[in-house]
Amino acid sequence: MDFDLTPEQQNLKQIAYEFAKREIAPYVNQYDAEERFPMEIVKKAASLGFMGGVIPEKYGGAGLDYLSFTLIIEEIARVCQTMGAILSLPSGLAGSGILTYGTEEQKQKYLVPLARGECFAGTGVTEPHSGTDVAAMETTVVKKGDRYIINGRKAWISMLNEATFFLTFATLDKKLKSKGICAFIVEKHWPGVSVKPEKNKVGFRPLSTGQLILEEVEVPAENLVGKEGEGFKVAMCAVENGRLGVAARAVGLTQACLDESVAYAQQRIVFDQPIGRFQLVQSMITDMVVGVESARYLTYRLAHLKDKGYARVRREASIAKMYATDVAVRAAEYAVQIHGAYGCSSEYNVGRYFRDAKFLQIVEGQNQLHRALIAEYALGYRRD
Repeated sequence: MDFDLTPEQQNLKQIAYEFAKREIAPYVNQYDAEERFPMEIVKKAASLGFMGGVIPEKYGGAGLDYLSFTLIIEEIARVCQTMGAILSLPSGLAGSGILTYGTEEQKQKYLVPLARGECFAGTGVTEPHSGTDVAAMETTVVKKGDRYIINGRKAWISMLNEATFFLTFATLDKKLKSKGICAFIVEKHWPGVSVKPEKNKVGFRPLSTGQLILEEVEVPAENLVGKEGEGFKVAMCAVENGRLGVAARAVGLTQACLDESVAYAQQRIVFDQPIGRFQLVQSMITDMVVGVESARYLTYRLAHLKDKGYARVRREASIAKMYATDVAVRAAEYAVQIHGAYGCSSEYNVGRYFRDAKFLQIVEGQNQLHRALIAEYALGYRRD
C-alpha cells in the first residue's frame, strides 16, 4: 500500500488544517463550554465542500476518495474533534443510507441539501435498552394504508436541535429481529416528533444529543428507505464510513495531544530543566508518537481498501476504530499528566481532549464489541 499523498491530497490536507487553525481554534473552547453548535463555522466549512465528503457530486457532495475524506476529518479534529464529527455526518449513516438504498426522489429532496450543508440530519438507531444490539430495538411500526405509524424512543441521538430530518428505524415484528427492521426518513416538524437534549455533557458538548421521541408519527410510504425488512441492511451499509470517520477523528485528537505535550514539555521548567528532559515524560511522549503513527497507518489502510472498491471491510474498520480510539484515550491521559494541574484549566486544550477521547471509544460501536468482532474473524466465526 502506497500512502504517499498526491499533490491534490497534500493541498487539501493543508487547506483543512489552516481552516481549522484560523476559523475554529480561536472559538472552540468558548462554544464547547457553552454547549453551542457553531453554525457560522460549519457554514464556512460547507462552503469549501468539507461536508460533501464521499457523496458523489451529482448528489451535492464533494465526490472525494476515502483517503482525502480521512485527511480532512483528521486535520479538523486536530483542533476540534466534534467539528470533525459534524463534517463527517453526511458521509456516514444518514447520507450513505439514503445514497445506497434511497429512491431518486429521496436523494434529491434530502441527500443533496445535506451534502451541501444546507440542512442537517440525525440518525435514530440507539435506544434506551438497545445500542450495540441493533436487532433488539423496541421502536415499532405498523402499516396503515399508504402510511406507516411509528412509536418509540431513541436515545443518545446527535444533531437533535439542528437536524431537519432523521433517518430512523423501527421494527414490524420484534420476533423477526433484524429481518423485521425498516428504515424511514422522518422530518422533525411532523406531528408526534419531539426531542429532549441532554445538557451539561462531559464530552461532545457542542453536539445537541439526547432523546428522539416518536409518538404515533405518520410516515408516508414514499419515505420508506429501501424495502420493508431492509432496515438492518440500511443501518449496516455505512458502518465502515462511520468507523473510518471516528478513527480519523481519534488520530487527529491524538496528534493534538502529542503536539501540545511536546510544546509544554519543552518550556515547562522543573528542577532547573525542561520536564522534557525527564525519562518518565519522554516515555509518555514516545508512547504517543508510536500510537499516533500506528493508528494513522491502520486508518489510512482502511481508507485505502475502501478506495480499492472492497464492498465489505468491517474487520479492518473494527481494527482501525478500536485501536485509534484506545490510543486517543491513552494520549489524552498522558497529555493531562504532562500538564499537571494545568491539565484541568480551560487555558489549555488537553482537558477538552481528555473529555472527548473517552467517548470516541463508545460511539460507532463500543470497543468491547469491536474486540469481540475482531476475535470472531480470527476464529472463523464471522465473515464479511
